[in-house]
Amino acid sequence: MTAAVLFDFSGTLFRVESAESWLRAALAGRGLTLPGPELAGTARALEAAGALPGGAHPHRVPAEIGELWELRDLGSAHHRAAYTGLARQVPLPDPALYDALYDRHMNPAAWSPYPDALDVLAGLRERGIPVGVVSNIGWDLRPVFRAHGLDRYVDTYALSFEHGVRKPDPRLFGLACAALDADPRAVLMVGDNRYADGGATALGCTVHFVDHLPTAHRPAGLRPVLDLTA
Repeated sequence: MTAAVLFDFSGTLFRVESAESWLRAALAGRGLTLPGPELAGTARALEAAGALPGGAHPHRVPAEIGELWELRDLGSAHHRAAYTGLARQVPLPDPALYDALYDRHMNPAAWSPYPDALDVLAGLRERGIPVGVVSNIGWDLRPVFRAHGLDRYVDTYALSFEHGVRKPDPRLFGLACAALDADPRAVLMVGDNRYADGGATALGCTVHFVDHLPTAHRPAGLRPVLDLTA
């Protein structure tokens, strides 16, 4: 019998907006615009740089921010410095945009739940199965869950920056299991990263992987969770 289910955040329950939407929102916040082709080209450059948290990984991490990149999920300051450092590889019309872009990605409006997230979380709640969110992240994602009405289905959060430990270290999964009073051997971990989320197997958890795809391309990727916990 499944004692609890743990979920990753980005690419599992939620997906961040496109790089173009992200850039457009940050520009609007500063009262700026870019012509369409320039907007698209700049968004592609930022995406290639890996500057959008939750988006594509950087093609190359500059040597000067290499240490920050390794520490990014262990503290809020490291996370901001690492991602704004990546963004600064791309010229922007206003220096304040680098921090504006970072701030935008923490806005709940920048995130969309996968289409089946609500039904799956609600289904687990109906069965009395507690839920935890385990995420490598440098900021508090709870407001995202609240804004989208999913917080009432989450019983605990184990966030790397709050504990100074990140996946695949089994300690982060262990913290979530302990908070739910669940034997890890009866816990299902659901995530999109085989390396990071696969770390839960060290505790004896079962792991189920989903694809990190745009929300429109993955309408029912979480539904097998209900079958696995039946």
